[in-house]
Parts: sequence; structure tokens; C-alpha cells
Amino acid sequence: MEKNSKVYVAGHRGMVGSAIYRKLQREGFTNLVTRTSAELDLRDQQAVAAFFLAEKPDYVFLAAAKVGGIMANNIYRADFLYENLSIQNNVIHQSYINGVKKLMFLGSSCIYPKLAPQPLKEEYLLTGLLEETNEPYAIAKIAGIKMCDAYRAQYGCNFISAMPTNLYGYNDNYHPQNSHVLPALIRKFDKAKRNGDPTVTIWGSGTPMREFLFADDLAEACYFLMQTYSEPHLINIGTGEDLTIKDLALLIQKVVGFEGELQFDASKPDGTPRKLMDVSKLHALGWKHQIELEEGLKLAYHDYLNNNS
Repeated sequence: MEKNSKVYVAGHRGMVGSAIYRKLQREGFTNLVTRTSAELDLRDQQAVAAFFLAEKPDYVFLAAAKVGGIMANNIYRADFLYENLSIQNNVIHQSYINGVKKLMFLGSSCIYPKLAPQPLKEEYLLTGLLEETNEPYAIAKIAGIKMCDAYRAQYGCNFISAMPTNLYGYNDNYHPQNSHVLPALIRKFDKAKRNGDPTVTIWGSGTPMREFLFADDLAEACYFLMQTYSEPHLINIGTGEDLTIKDLALLIQKVVGFEGELQFDASKPDGTPRKLMDVSKLHALGWKHQIELEEGLKLAYHDYLNNNS
């Protein structure tokens, strides 16, 4: 990518897209193209076709998606499947039609089978059944990976797929019903601290293990891969380190400064027992995360206080 290349960041106002946008700005890119969802509905085939025809971007980061936690994924199953398929179908196909030099498609670690061996290697894709609660989202993302590979095989398109682990950071979603576990816990602990509540109740047993990557680290990895990686299939992006939801809750409790007790509601679903990425492929290319979890939580909590209080 040249500094004057026209780069389209789809989803630039979300947590991932905004991190990629900031990284490109820091690197001196001067020709960045963005559209809000109000300006361009990526589910609208004709609108996306007109946008690509007018703008002719050289490079595309596809970070736009309909996302949410366990509850949102389970309730809005049709929406998650239809909207994500529509977004990626339109952007990937128009990137081919309009001669985009390189596209990066971003997915999620939920693409892997629920009971796949840990840590999750790239080759475990499609070797078993998916986690039921987020199956529609996962199926859409798997279709995106296969679409990038198919356009590469049939048309020679340089379309790559990167699958991040659980993400958190600036511009995260703190919605009471539709957020992921880490931002949901930050919101819960902060609210309990302000209200002087004696306890905070955590969904599930606290035993599932999760890996977390700061979104600005993800942006660094995406930029690195756009410069160095051009292969079919997919590549994992993560830290290669995980912890239990209970330990995560204790760490967030410490960062927020909540002094009450933790309770676990085992009647609520746990989701996948463990989801640790094997990042040896990424490490072998020469990239490793920089921001450790406690440092990242402090940055995320500060951002939450600035934007949600």
C-alpha cells in the first residue's frame, strides 16, 4: 500500500474499523474513504455497486458487520445471518468488479467448531458443529472466508481473511443487552460502584476461558498483514493467552475499583467452554501483540468513562 493509495475502511465507526482508521492515519495515509451506515447501507446491493463505481478504492478493509454478544446472537438469528451475508457479498463482489488490489475480510473466532481442540488452529475450520447460540453469525463469516478464497481461485483476486479473537478497546459497544462479555462487565462494575451495590452478578458459571485482544493491537496486525500476507484460507489474530471469565471479572473489578462481592448465575448460558487461538502462524510471520490485558482494561475503562458517564 502506498501512502496516497485510496483505502476504503468499511465500518470505520465501529471498534475495529476505527482502530484501523487511526492506524492508517498514524502511518500517513492521506486518501482514506469512509461512509457511515446512514450514508451507505452496505446491505443494499445497488448502493454498494454505485459507491465502488464512483470511488474505485485500491484497498479495502472489510470491518463492517452486525455484531453482538450471546443474547443478541441468539435472539436476532435471522438478522445476523441475512445482514452479515448481505454486507460481505456486496463488498467482496464489488471489490472484484472494480479491480480492488487487495481486500482484507475480518471475521471472528466463533467460526470454529464448539468442541474443537485447543488452541484453535486455522485448519480446524469446518471440522465439527458450531456453538448453537452464535451459529448464524459464524455461518456468515465462514461464507465470507470461502468467498474470498473462491474469488482468489476463480478470478485471481488478492482477498485475504483474518480471524481475530475476542476484542475490546476504544469505541466498544456497552449496550445493556447487546454487548460482549468484557464491555458488559465494565459497565456492570462501574454501575455497581456508583450505586454502592454490595454485589455484582456475572452470567454463567465463571469457568469458560476466553482470550482478549486490544483493538488497536488488532489494527497493527491488520496493517502488518496487508503489507506481508497474501494467501488463501485464513489467519488467526490473537494473543495466544486466555483466562477464565471469573478471573476476567476479578481483573475488571480491580481496574474499576468495585469493592463488593461477585456472584455467578449458573442458570445463564456459558457459551463455548474455551476459545483460545493458535497464533503460531502469525508469530512466525513476525507479529506479536503489545498491549497486555490489565493495561488494555485501564485504557478501555478510561474510554468508557469519557464516553458513557
